[in-house]
Amino acid sequence: MRILGINIPNDKHLDIALTSLYGIGLSSARKILKQAQVEINSKGDVLTVDQENAIRKVIEGMTIEGTLKREIATNIKRLKDIKAYRGVRHMRKMPVHGQRTKTNSRTVRGNVRKTMTSGRRKAEKT
Repeated sequence: MRILGINIPNDKHLDIALTSLYGIGLSSARKILKQAQVEINSKGDVLTVDQENAIRKVIEGMTIEGTLKREIATNIKRLKDIKAYRGVRHMRKMPVHGQRTKTNSRTVRGNVRKTMTSGRRKAEKT
């Protein structure tokens, strides 16, 4: 099954398979299936054409994939342009939502280790 140009896996349960679309998590996938009146535990290869169209109709009313990514990018750009605190944190590539930076921001900072002993090599034994 294809929705908005994305292949939905047929071998998984539909609530899990719909999460392959960007912007749809498990809870929203279950809401979509409930609105489309499709059983959650059914798989993609046993759907009828009417059920597929009902799922497509519900999903097309949501902002997902490219439009959602574009919307998020414009929000971040707006924060950077007005020099808001969150925008400055985005510019500096640091954690945005109040996380501590002394120890736990390795992935955001690029795994920089600035302690004195971490860069030292062990002394050779003679």
